[in-house]
Order: sequence, then C-alpha cells, then structure tokens
Amino acid sequence: MDNMLQTIAGQITSLEVNMYNCMFRLLLSMVLGMIVGAERKRKGQIAGIRTFALISMGACLAMLLSIYVPQAYLGLKNGDPGRIAAQVITGIGFLGGGAMIHMKGAVRGLTTAAGIWMTAIIGMAVGIGMYMCSIGATLLILLTLVTFEQYEKRRKLGQESKVINVTVSEIVKDLQPYKEVFAKYKVHLSTYYLEYDYDQQRTDLNFVVLAHAYENLLPLLNELSTISTTNKLTLTSQIDI
Repeated sequence: MDNMLQTIAGQITSLEVNMYNCMFRLLLSMVLGMIVGAERKRKGQIAGIRTFALISMGACLAMLLSIYVPQAYLGLKNGDPGRIAAQVITGIGFLGGGAMIHMKGAVRGLTTAAGIWMTAIIGMAVGIGMYMCSIGATLLILLTLVTFEQYEKRRKLGQESKVINVTVSEIVKDLQPYKEVFAKYKVHLSTYYLEYDYDQQRTDLNFVVLAHAYENLLPLLNELSTISTTNKLTLTSQIDI
C-alpha cells in the first residue's frame, strides 16, 4: 500500500505529463478556480463559481498541452512549450472584457476581469506543477478581495459618481440651499441639470455628485427633501438622465 502511494505521489510530482498528474492538476485548478469564483458570486458578479472553475481548468489543460507536445513529438517545429500558454494570456483578455459592463460613463466589473486573468494564470501554474505557488496565489487573491474590501469600507476609501434626482412642486430659482447641504455633508457637487414644467409648476433637479463609495447618504437625502416641497427623491449610482 505504501509503495503504491509513493508511486502515485511520484507520478503526480513528475515533470513529464502522465494520467496521474494530469487529472490531479485539473482537479486542483478546478478547486482553486471555484474558491475565487465563490467570492465573486458572493458580490453578485456575473462570473461565478462555474465560470472561474472552467477558466482555471482550461488554462491548466492548455499548459499541459504545451508540455506534452514537445514531450510526445520531440523535434517538431511546433513543439515550443510556451506557444500554447502564450495564447492563453492573450485570449483570456476577451473573457475579462466580457465581464466588464459599460453603463453610461461608468465601467463596472474591473475587479472581476482582473480575477479572471489571475485565475487563468493560476491554472497555468498548476498545469506546470507549481502547486504551492498556485495555492499561495489563490490565498493572496482572497486576501485582496475580502480583507482589503473591509479596509476600504472602514477607511471610506474610493469615491463613486451618483445622481440625486429631486422633484419639487414649485419653480426653483435658487440652488444655494441645496449646495449648502452638499457642502455640509462634504459631498462634491460635480454638475447639475434642471427641468422646469411651468404648466404643473414643477422642477426636476438632477445633481451629479461625487461621494465616498461606502458613505451613508440617507441623512443628506432627508435634509434635501426639507428644502422645498418635495414630491419625489431618488438616488442612483449611474447617470441615467
């Protein structure tokens, strides 16, 4: 039994591609990809467990092919072990681009796209036999995605462009009270758009502001609603006016 386990362990750590290390590397790359994908799915991203697992396994298999071609067909011109692997780096960029969403002046999904690219590299590292390095890289990804996110929330790092829409049942001629509220809560007013409806005696105010990504804006919104007779007040993260 011990000899059998030693034989399998030797096959798994062998530099040559064989059935044992091939299946072990594919399985390990799948597990590592699933770990990263689970974190992204937790954040509601479009790419989740299955996507990351397939990307990691695909990159791993590409690396195995890169090793196997010169191993099995020694001497052929296309036996370059780095050729297939190099195309993975280029091709994975298209998947990363698909994970990004462009919505009216804002790009979302950059972190997921970077995670896809990094997961593909991890799969390649597993494919070439760098097991501990691959596991360590996966742990560092989780550290970056989870721990640093909590740090950003506590320190209120990063700013987002938001739109505050206020519908008032009168014609607003002075915006200074609104500007004073923004200054009070330290929210930067980038620009604003007005729409007057003289028949209904109504004004639509659209304020484009720059606020901390994790800032609680409810007190600000409540104070804005008291300036004039407010019928409707909305807050959106994207510019959709």
